[in-house]
Amino acid sequence: MKRFFKSLTLAIALAASVLLWSPQAQAYPFYAQQGYDSPREATGQIVCANCHLAAKPIQVEVPQAVTPDSVFEAVVKIPYDTSVQQVLGDGSKGGLNVGAVLMLPEGFKIAPPDRIPEELQAKTSGIYYQPYSEDKQNIVLVGPLPGEQYQEIVFPILAPNPATDKSIHFGKYAVHAGGNRGRGQVYPNGEKSNNNVFTAPIAGTITSMTANPDGSTAVVVTPESGEAVTETIPAGPDLIVREGQTVAAGEALTNNPNVGGFGQKDTEIVLQDPNRIKWLLVFFAAITLSQILLVLKKKQVEKVQAAEMSL
Repeated sequence: MKRFFKSLTLAIALAASVLLWSPQAQAYPFYAQQGYDSPREATGQIVCANCHLAAKPIQVEVPQAVTPDSVFEAVVKIPYDTSVQQVLGDGSKGGLNVGAVLMLPEGFKIAPPDRIPEELQAKTSGIYYQPYSEDKQNIVLVGPLPGEQYQEIVFPILAPNPATDKSIHFGKYAVHAGGNRGRGQVYPNGEKSNNNVFTAPIAGTITSMTANPDGSTAVVVTPESGEAVTETIPAGPDLIVREGQTVAAGEALTNNPNVGGFGQKDTEIVLQDPNRIKWLLVFFAAITLSQILLVLKKKQVEKVQAAEMSL
């Protein structure tokens, strides 16, 4: 089993190295796996927000309570305007991809295929679920996926059974979800992607703007005193300045091409003891029966009183 996981991890890493250079698949869950032991920082922020700087809302739906060893669905919704296009790695425009991370309580994990009902199988067709690591099966990654088809990502989840795993207890647990649409603005090494706003490195006058063969543009800013500084703008963002224009340090040289963003949502789920539910039903039945008996007793007393009065 360990060899299998090592081989799987190696295959994923190899695939990631290819995907990361693809114009439609940069800054997705593989980055988090490579750089962070857990995708959730001590502050509560999911690390995807370190690269995807824009905030966009998501929704997460899980049952209020589940029973042990049951299969249920969790849904992460990532809405966005499908008519918009993002800047790809080569500077061209294309559709947005989506990705999601679902952090479940300990013991919860993706249900094995033979436990997933047919109806749920249809909802999860075409989705590959990847555990964050071998020892973190309760943290699940999905993506990148075409956003037009997967604005709702369904996770088939298997609840743990405290009867077979003594480390699991009945109770209420937190669930953390993150969802992203579009490419990131910062790579893990701190470099900007071309899906970003580029600014003037110093205050001065733009003395030249030279197009390079790779589609980038070299913008030279010359201060009143000192050496000129060149800012290379990659293909993708649109320049909003011209030669001879005076700019301040940090002033935008391009528009903001980003149309995506990352969002996270926290919720709760209860691992419910079935015996508690049974006893609760027994309690409700007893209350209902006692109320019925009280009504019948009251009617009996009323009949007796009516008979005594007639005498």
